[in-house]
Amino acid sequence: MATPRSVAFYTLGCKLNYSETSSISRLFEDNGYAVSEFQNGADVFVINTCSVTESADKKCRNIVRQALKKSPNAKVVVTGCYAQLKPEEISNIKGVDLVLGAAEKFRIVEFVESIGNASSKGMVAAGDVHEANQFVSSFSMGDRTRSFLKVQDGCDYKCTFCTIPMARGASRSDTSMQVIQNAQYIASQGVKEIVLTGINLGDYGNGTEVIEGDKPKKNELFIDLIRHLDQVKDIERFRISSIEPNLLTNEIIEFVAGSDRFVPHFHIPLQSGSNKILSGMRRRYKRELYADRVTQIKTLMPHCCIGVDVIVGFPGETEEDFQETVDFLKGLDISYLHVFTYSERANTLAAEMESPVPVHIRRQRNEILSELSEEKRLNFYKQHQGNTRPILVEHGSNKDYLTGYTDNYVKVKIPFEANLINKVVSVELQGFDTEGNIKGMLSSTKVIA
Repeated sequence: MATPRSVAFYTLGCKLNYSETSSISRLFEDNGYAVSEFQNGADVFVINTCSVTESADKKCRNIVRQALKKSPNAKVVVTGCYAQLKPEEISNIKGVDLVLGAAEKFRIVEFVESIGNASSKGMVAAGDVHEANQFVSSFSMGDRTRSFLKVQDGCDYKCTFCTIPMARGASRSDTSMQVIQNAQYIASQGVKEIVLTGINLGDYGNGTEVIEGDKPKKNELFIDLIRHLDQVKDIERFRISSIEPNLLTNEIIEFVAGSDRFVPHFHIPLQSGSNKILSGMRRRYKRELYADRVTQIKTLMPHCCIGVDVIVGFPGETEEDFQETVDFLKGLDISYLHVFTYSERANTLAAEMESPVPVHIRRQRNEILSELSEEKRLNFYKQHQGNTRPILVEHGSNKDYLTGYTDNYVKVKIPFEANLINKVVSVELQGFDTEGNIKGMLSSTKVIA
């Protein structure tokens, strides 16, 4: 029996990319390929790229070089958002055999088989993004603790800084029936937590018509989906990865507050605390709505963790605009920030706007908000010192301790006990270690599930 060909993967970017890489990996396995660790080399390397990542071209080149240093004769395939946006640019990277766009990436095995052993450097199969109009189910496996489950893809929003609609196409969703089947399969593999992912998760149901008998039914919305998922047995936790403030309804907040499985953790993109800048970004809300969402969450779930995306250095952002964002964030009862430094993206309206912010000022503003984020995180952790909360135990980075996250996303370190991995245990939150993580002491009735 011939030794199976091997394939290795490198993923850049968001949780959605990780879910898709995992699904692509299973496609290769179903066709007789052995999956290898990237650092061990392979016959085929697949690089799943991101358009949000700064210096995407440089990162892609470096990864290609690393791959070919491990396996000089390997085939190198590049896919993902950056591949859809700049296919010709990527095809000119030395060592790249094949570039696949958004509509082609789930036919990757077919394309790889077609190039065979031929000299095919720089082959491009990246059609118009409008051809990416079908939803392909994806979820990550391999981590015993959690799985990223894609339920929505693409985006119909027209934010002036964003290339995602050009990279992933229009908003489209999985059916609730298929999502539930995927969740049930994930549960059967012993996974305890599912993170729901999508490009615009709260837009779930857009373009997905449910047929009952011969009659179309009103599209199911995100609230309908999470109600269905709340009934799936053997998944201890569902986590909502990110949801736009204008799509985070009171109904969703109230449902999470009353659910035993959907955890008290929201990640809500803000991008700016200045209404002037929000307007320039073409965001679909004002800061007042955002503040209202936070207030509503904290009223029903005072212990809830709230994460925030912010972009600094958007064109036209003055010192006064930035300070408005800082002051707004300081006044919000939030738990941490993800801070992004604005960088120009080709074919976006923002890239053509006047009054660009000097790069060194963008970086300074990033540092200011990164420091604020750490203050918010430590304050949130301190609020829960002395409380007992459930954590889902993961592998630790050494043999002395394990780590895990509480339902409301506090990272906890506990003494090493191998039998606790992938268990939900009850832990009293105590003091901080030198890395800013909170230490936990197992309660007497420690194993919950």
